Amino acid sequence: MMQKIVLCSLAVILVLSAVLGSAMAQDNTTSSEKLIHTSTTGEVLARPDQVEISLAVQTEDANAQVAQRRNADLMASTFAALERAGIPADQIKTTGYNIYPVYDSTGSILGQKIRLYRVTNTLQVTLTDTSSAGEILDLGVANGVNQVNYISFTLSETQQKALRSEALRDAMVRSRSDADAVASAGGLTITGIKEIIVSGGYYPVAVSDYRIMDGAGSAPTPVVPGDVTVTASVTVTYLCS
Repeated sequence: MMQKIVLCSLAVILVLSAVLGSAMAQDNTTSSEKLIHTSTTGEVLARPDQVEISLAVQTEDANAQVAQRRNADLMASTFAALERAGIPADQIKTTGYNIYPVYDSTGSILGQKIRLYRVTNTLQVTLTDTSSAGEILDLGVANGVNQVNYISFTLSETQQKALRSEALRDAMVRSRSDADAVASAGGLTITGIKEIIVSGGYYPVAVSDYRIMDGAGSAPTPVVPGDVTVTASVTVTYLCS
């Protein structure tokens, strides 16, 4: 019985030794690999093919219902003007609606009274013709809009995909160029790629300094988009010999 126990123990030790030996051999093989790591970013500049404009109508009155009705009338006028301008309904959407009291700032905090009610209705207009942004701004203001929250020039989804692919190719070219330079300086030759990690995105150009002024001239508001920078980053591990 004792002999069987001893033999079984020896067998287990031999198996464990074989497994550990194999793992150590693999570790030695891995540690002997010659690797070069690079992290690069590719960039593509493009003209935006889409613009998003956030417009709002804000009304105030001591009576909340009066402020609400007045706001609804002005917003209806704005919607009608945008539709007459040929903007499809699916490119106009409401993004916010608020009714809140404005308190009288005089007196104690506990004794403050509601001075008036403020109603704000916000909508977003998406245009595929970026050159018409100024015209649509003026049209909105002429028909009830009294706030412009932001103007953002962006890329359509189709353009995003196409330009991101181009940026990724640029990133890979830069990565290989860096790796070749390092390999040459180190007396190595690149033999393949072990791993590639992709990241990155694009950034819209935003214009946010539009102001609504009384007595503005009849000339259309100039709104000129800048370029959109599409970026894509890659981290590549190269095998060398």
